Amino acid sequence: MEMFETSLLGKPAWMWILFIGTVVVLLVLDLGVLHRKVHEIGVGESLWMSGFYIAIALIFGAWVWYELGEQSGKEYLTGFLVEKTLAMDNVFLISLIFTYFAVPPIYQHRVLFWGILGVIVLRAIMIGLGATLVAEFSWILYVFAAFLIATGIKMLLLGDKIPDIESNPVLRLLRRTLRITPALHEERFFVRQPDPASGHTVLWVTPLFVALILIEIVDLIFAVDSVPAIFAITTDPYIVYTSNIFAILGLRALYFALAAVIHRFKYLKVALALILVFIGGKVFVAGIAGWEKFPASISLGVTVALLAGGIGYSLWRTHATRSQSTG
Repeated sequence: MEMFETSLLGKPAWMWILFIGTVVVLLVLDLGVLHRKVHEIGVGESLWMSGFYIAIALIFGAWVWYELGEQSGKEYLTGFLVEKTLAMDNVFLISLIFTYFAVPPIYQHRVLFWGILGVIVLRAIMIGLGATLVAEFSWILYVFAAFLIATGIKMLLLGDKIPDIESNPVLRLLRRTLRITPALHEERFFVRQPDPASGHTVLWVTPLFVALILIEIVDLIFAVDSVPAIFAITTDPYIVYTSNIFAILGLRALYFALAAVIHRFKYLKVALALILVFIGGKVFVAGIAGWEKFPASISLGVTVALLAGGIGYSLWRTHATRSQSTG
């Protein structure tokens, strides 16, 4: 029993085992039971799955609140909301990638599932590195904060700039270094086919695998924003990692419903930019005021208000525009 009480990144080992066990059960349930057979996920199923994942995340958050206290509970919820908002912004790029490679909805879940596994490992590495830096150099939080403020301002100034996937340097590198089939092969990532030059049967990758790589790269880019953002909320590695992963797990489920109505959330990016500026700014405010921590209640309240305002304003404006066009 002493093994389970051993401290691991500031928390007993059993707390990490509980979290990892919950994630493993969810992934096995998802792939092994709910999606054992390949099928197209409709909006209704997507919303049901998303609601399930959000409920699990909130139940876990309530347990964190009970077990670790009000401060940790509020930090978890704030981190979850911020990461969820960043992940929702990620949906637009994922949708562009699927459209570019003409990936049918029936095969998109497979790419997103394996993408999530990559994200879990990638975020663990980045958060572990971030926690080490913060523990060794406390001033690194101000670097994170300044980066968040700059990122938020950049988002406000650039607006909705659509990236050009065709000219993406990663895609051009993959085309030069890998044998890529011209067409999809159902849900397969790899196939063995003859090489036109030698005639020998060799391993090829399919466009589905290339889409998976690009989606992982997109998450790496978004992680550069989300990891500093969560460390600006809390430096507790347990809260940082659990809130991140629960938000990302639910994103895959929400994608299929959100991708169909992403145009209705036009001003969500503005809200996200303001959230990043606020989170970065509060680090400097806390430092100037001499506070050990910025009040968690204010962080949670402002985050909820900005997110609700961005969603509400987006729905109102897009509804008004649609009404005018049909009137």
